[in-house]
Amino acid sequence: MSSPDISNEYFQLATRFVNQTNRHIFLTGRAGTGKTTFLKYIQAHSSKKMAIVAPTGVAAINAGGVTMHSFFQLPFGPFLPSRQSGGWQDPNIAATDQHTLIKNLRFNSAKRELLRELELLVIDEVSMVRADMLDAVDLILRHFRRQPHTPFGGVQVLFIGDLFQLPPVVTNEEWDGILKYHYASPFFFDAQAVKAAPPLYLELKKIYRQNEANFIEILNNLRTNATTEEDLRQLHMRYIPGFVPDEDEHFITLTSHNYKADKINQYQLARLPGDLHEFRGEITGEFNEKALPADMVLNLRVGAQIMFIKNDKGEFRRFYNGKLAIIQSISKDNKITVAFPGEDIELELEQETWKNIRYAYNKDKDSIDEEELGSYKQYPIRLAWAITIHKSQGLTFRRAIVDAGQSFAPGQVYVALSRLTSMEGLVLYSRIEPQCITTDERVIAFTSAELAADQLKQALQEDRKNYIGRTIVQCFDWTKLTAAWEAHYDGYEDRQLPDQNAAVLWARGQVIRLSEQQEVAQKFMRQLDHLLAGSSKDGYAAVQQRLQAAAAYFKLQLEEVTSALVQHLEEIKVKPKVKKYVKELQALKLLFDRQQQLLEQAGATASALADGVDADEVLQMLEEKKKAVNQLVQEAADVNGKPAKGETRFISLRLFKEGNSIDTIAAQRGMAISTIEGHLIQFIASGELEVSQLVPEHKIGPILLALKETGGHSSTPVKEKLGDDYSYGEIKAVMQYKSRLQQQGT
Repeated sequence: MSSPDISNEYFQLATRFVNQTNRHIFLTGRAGTGKTTFLKYIQAHSSKKMAIVAPTGVAAINAGGVTMHSFFQLPFGPFLPSRQSGGWQDPNIAATDQHTLIKNLRFNSAKRELLRELELLVIDEVSMVRADMLDAVDLILRHFRRQPHTPFGGVQVLFIGDLFQLPPVVTNEEWDGILKYHYASPFFFDAQAVKAAPPLYLELKKIYRQNEANFIEILNNLRTNATTEEDLRQLHMRYIPGFVPDEDEHFITLTSHNYKADKINQYQLARLPGDLHEFRGEITGEFNEKALPADMVLNLRVGAQIMFIKNDKGEFRRFYNGKLAIIQSISKDNKITVAFPGEDIELELEQETWKNIRYAYNKDKDSIDEEELGSYKQYPIRLAWAITIHKSQGLTFRRAIVDAGQSFAPGQVYVALSRLTSMEGLVLYSRIEPQCITTDERVIAFTSAELAADQLKQALQEDRKNYIGRTIVQCFDWTKLTAAWEAHYDGYEDRQLPDQNAAVLWARGQVIRLSEQQEVAQKFMRQLDHLLAGSSKDGYAAVQQRLQAAAAYFKLQLEEVTSALVQHLEEIKVKPKVKKYVKELQALKLLFDRQQQLLEQAGATASALADGVDADEVLQMLEEKKKAVNQLVQEAADVNGKPAKGETRFISLRLFKEGNSIDTIAAQRGMAISTIEGHLIQFIASGELEVSQLVPEHKIGPILLALKETGGHSSTPVKEKLGDDYSYGEIKAVMQYKSRLQQQGT
């Protein structure tokens, strides 16, 4: 499907659970129900700070995220979810336990901050994620977010995938030697973290790929281990060994192994007449060559059957991931034109760019941003007379030959057949034996925990209420402030500042003051939790009353620290070689600005609840307040973090008006005298300084006369005319004065 069907009831429910609750969610659905579309929708329509990860490189690129291993620095061997005192029996297996995992991690401060700020973790293709890897993620989040007793460190997790498709990869040695002693199965749902905080099971129901009721029923039976003899009989009506399609029928063959698909594609390509054209992909920056989404070397001939491997962008979606086409022409300058079977359309191909990203926390915007590390550029197509079943996952075909022989792995039958839009387009080269379509009973047991639609709606109401309450409580969390100030204080040993000792003492005082505030805040958060638990009895009256008093108290406390910070900033920013230090202080001030806004948000939310405002309106208000806070802080960051052009001259002006000489200002700021003169001269034209404040009265007349005689466009001929008794600074100051007189018409 190319665009989200937001009228879909389960799509709407899933969106609300993600955006309006803290509940962990397992979003699943049969093939063709729009799981990938949902992921893209959440990526574009959630205000939560999120990261998207997937178990493999290709899956991560397709999801627009990164691999789990790179994001969390996961080990490639098994992970033991408990400390091992005596190790494990098989020395040939490189396993990691809780102690060695944390010990070997090398997260820099930016990565640790990113993990602390994360609100939503999306794990795509979770059917392939092993339980032990998920427990490793859980441990890392608990540790670096300083929430050792909370699953995933308090981060909301959205699991996306279909457990009836490709399972996790685990070797017999890893399972028999270690993992089976810790896990009931290798599937993600048997991770200890998931058992401690079970996700809400939410299945997308509407199938967009098929609309043939009988075929849909057969596929569903294949998926749930309920295949009947009649299902197999109907499928085997499509068993046509040795079938050779007409060239204009445009079948694609789904096979079990790469070498089989490559052999078919190369054979068919060699049969075509005409020149062979080679198109090479281009890697820029960092991009894993083992996770290329399109072939590095693409060999094509006119007449080749190709398949798109990416959805078209823009308003008019001309192709989708899996759509077949035929190469119509390849020009001398290597322009490729394709035609679509059964459609009166030709299309000139454009190269596509895939990005390799990493996530970074943006302090100014309070957001998690994508940073591009590298990219890969190639045509978004591949030869498509054949493809492996594994690589066909997520694709859609009108006609396909399934050639898997006796090598069907668990889940492969369902993956292969569910690629088809109808039974009519299916051809089987081999019969499907009953033993090839068994589904793991543990998967069936886990997926039987689905709630009915009305139960989901009831759960949503309760979870939204808890989410609103939790949002109020978190407005009084001082952890971010105190952690930032402690890090700032620890950094003084690496700084060299004017009046270093005084700065250290000042910062120490702020750390002590904030620590005291944090202690009070933590006690209040516990009280608030208790009040919210009983809020239905008095309609939030007690919450509102207590919260207003607390907000007033904490605002006063914040203002005291903020005033001290602003005063220190004013005193220090005129000193030399403090640019980096000033920027760090300005970033700390942004945290105070945001905290003040959060206190106001808490008060407004409590008042709305006490006034009986509907949860939808309260959540909308929270969303708007969040945007307003980020906008306010962004505006402050634009001024503070990136000084406006000319800001430094205003500092010189202020110091000059305070009675300091140009020589004194230059020495104080560590700048040249000519630089300070240049700053001040600019204020003559605006009238903020009089020319006589910078140039002796007896020199102004001669300079004006010399400007008139030399044309007044350059200071050099004036200096040559007047000699060494007149400086360039004095001449430029009078030039600004003359310009001001001309503007005034005098």
